Amino acid sequence: MFFVNYTWTLRRAYPAWAAVTFGLALLSPGPDFHSSTGAIRVSWVEALAETRPTNKDESILTLGRAVELALTGNPGLSEIRARAEAMAAVPSQEGTLPDPALKFGALYLPTNSFNPQQDDFTMMEVGISQEIPFPGKLALREKIAEQEALAAADSVDEARLRLVREVKQSWWRLFYYDRALNLLDESEHFFQQLIDVAQAKYKVGKGSQQDVLLAQLELSKLKDEKLNLVIMRHGQNARINALLDRAAETSVQIPAEAEFKLPAIAEPALQDKALRIRPLFAQHHKMLDAALSRVDLAKKGFYPDFTVGAYYDARQNTPAGQSRSDFASIQLSINVPIYADRNQAKAVDQRQSELLQAQYALQDEHRRIQAEIASKAVEYQQTKEKLLLLEHEIIPQAQQTVNSLLAGYQVSRADFTDLLRTQLSFFQYQTQYWQALTNTQQILAELSAEVGEELSHD
Repeated sequence: MFFVNYTWTLRRAYPAWAAVTFGLALLSPGPDFHSSTGAIRVSWVEALAETRPTNKDESILTLGRAVELALTGNPGLSEIRARAEAMAAVPSQEGTLPDPALKFGALYLPTNSFNPQQDDFTMMEVGISQEIPFPGKLALREKIAEQEALAAADSVDEARLRLVREVKQSWWRLFYYDRALNLLDESEHFFQQLIDVAQAKYKVGKGSQQDVLLAQLELSKLKDEKLNLVIMRHGQNARINALLDRAAETSVQIPAEAEFKLPAIAEPALQDKALRIRPLFAQHHKMLDAALSRVDLAKKGFYPDFTVGAYYDARQNTPAGQSRSDFASIQLSINVPIYADRNQAKAVDQRQSELLQAQYALQDEHRRIQAEIASKAVEYQQTKEKLLLLEHEIIPQAQQTVNSLLAGYQVSRADFTDLLRTQLSFFQYQTQYWQALTNTQQILAELSAEVGEELSHD
């Protein structure tokens, strides 16, 4: 195993670092670490009432619920599944002999009278014939169809992996938008309070109008950023509804808390596991087997197919009443491949080229997935380190700096510009935290799809 138990649970819609109010120094403690369970619970200062959705609250779309709805209702996945079911019905058809042909006819009927008794050669014929491919051809056709049907079944599993990845990425993007919007609300509240304090100091001659204008400008910028975020969230809302086969205008409510893990991953182990369990590789191997069988089938094209038939010819008695004996006949016909150099030989060349194509496609997918896993593993590790750096060092330090400058500003011992700049940096760091958290989970979703197995759980 290459996982390390490292469980995080977000208990709020946003960290309470953002809750900075005047007249009260909020020195937030770091996250509590529970050594017995290995869980780190983010539980900063209580700022707003917690929203804790339950499984009974159908209006809240949890990540697990979103994945479940997508797997059961996504039309794209249903289409691929239906195609696989259709291909599963093909092998028995390919391995069965063609239907026999019944023949009925009137032979040597005189055109001057159309009297079946006039001529000795006139007879009524009934017969049956059967086409028989050269031995081995039917078995190869059935084998090809079986491999293609199994590959189609693997394509369903592969499509399921892609769908789960897209749902997870979309869900975490919505989670980020909600957290960012909450941060903007808190920041707007902070700047409004800052404006009130700056105006009060200006009225008593202890502050400048410039401080008020700067705070109002930053407040307007935050409102503009909020409008942009709302637009992006609406677009993401529509995209996840499309994945879940729901109306685009359906409101998606993300829970205020989310549980996730930050596993320690080992790239070589991921590479090996992808080769063993990724449905895409299984699909390519089956298509490669089918291509090999097509080459063998093309080589058998040099051998003839047969048609056998049995016929019975009945004759009428003569006009004088004399009886005429009936006839029975057996026929065997063989197709002769006299144009083999332009037909069968070219078919062999075609199938061999298709075999090479399948081999190159497998190699290409192997290298592509190797590169993708290597790239995403490094990106995940760097994003995880950034998340932990923001969590344990940058944000607590920024919060303490804001609290210190805020207390100093209220007694005219700190510069307003420094307070404003530090608060904006504090807001940006919090936004970067949620962005990094979202990125780690989205990268894990991509890695899970590339490997073929869920990586965010033990």
